[in-house]
Amino acid sequence: MCKEITLESFDAEVINSKSLTLVKFKTEWSGACQILEPVYKDVSKHYKTVNFFTVDVEKQPGLQNKYGVIEIPTVVLFMNGGIIDHAAGLFSRNMLIAKIENALSFKSI
Repeated sequence: MCKEITLESFDAEVINSKSLTLVKFKTEWSGACQILEPVYKDVSKHYKTVNFFTVDVEKQPGLQNKYGVIEIPTVVLFMNGGIIDHAAGLFSRNMLIAKIENALSFKSI
């Protein structure tokens, strides 16, 4: 399940979370974001212990700047308050799943 997040709720929802958390930085008008949207939503349905959020960078430019997001879309993976991985531009469903699985296997070590 994907939820839109704001600067005000970011720390509580992402930084303070003990779970793996993915944040997709996007815009409504970007063709690449529109292509990636169903992939991100579909993958989110399969990982019940992982948090999935989106940030519209036009509504929340402070978050884009804070995390140095230049290319849209960008997905940033957070764990225990820190960035552990990211993917920028168009990427495949399999690549996103591999990044999630890698992060989850790292967490269990």
